[in-house]
Amino acid sequence: MKRLPEELTTKLEALVASEGMELLAVEFAGTAKKPILRLVIDREGGVSLDDCALVSEQASVLLDVYDPFPGAYTLEVSSPGMERKFYRREDYLRFVGQAVRVRMAPTWSGAKVIEGYLEGLEAGMVRVRDPQDVVHLLPEREIFETRLAPFAEESWRAKPKGRGKKP
Repeated sequence: MKRLPEELTTKLEALVASEGMELLAVEFAGTAKKPILRLVIDREGGVSLDDCALVSEQASVLLDVYDPFPGAYTLEVSSPGMERKFYRREDYLRFVGQAVRVRMAPTWSGAKVIEGYLEGLEAGMVRVRDPQDVVHLLPEREIFETRLAPFAEESWRAKPKGRGKKP
């Protein structure tokens, strides 16, 4: 199963919202024999371990009622983390100025991974300024995944700016 029934997803969103949080994603992981259902939650200022435990407990009850899986599975509730994945278009506006790592779709003819500072989203184009001060305009439809890259800046500072050989 790759998707939960829409009714169940709506109920999970309402459950998470009732606790002042947002359900960012429902992800499936694991194997056929050991499936994992992951709920990614967030709120302004971030979520705590207690928030995750609370949502896990409440979601377990709801999932037991709807029983969307034949057999056993593992429920995980987590925050998006420091290297959070972008789930919505709004993330491209929310995180302007932050360091990001953008992975492009296989059909993209340019560089497959672009790192730099997010400058925004306009007319379907994501704008990223790389450490060499080059601006990349990336078609939103060609982006496979975008994540915050809070630790990338250290490696950018360590790399020499030129691409030639050292004397």
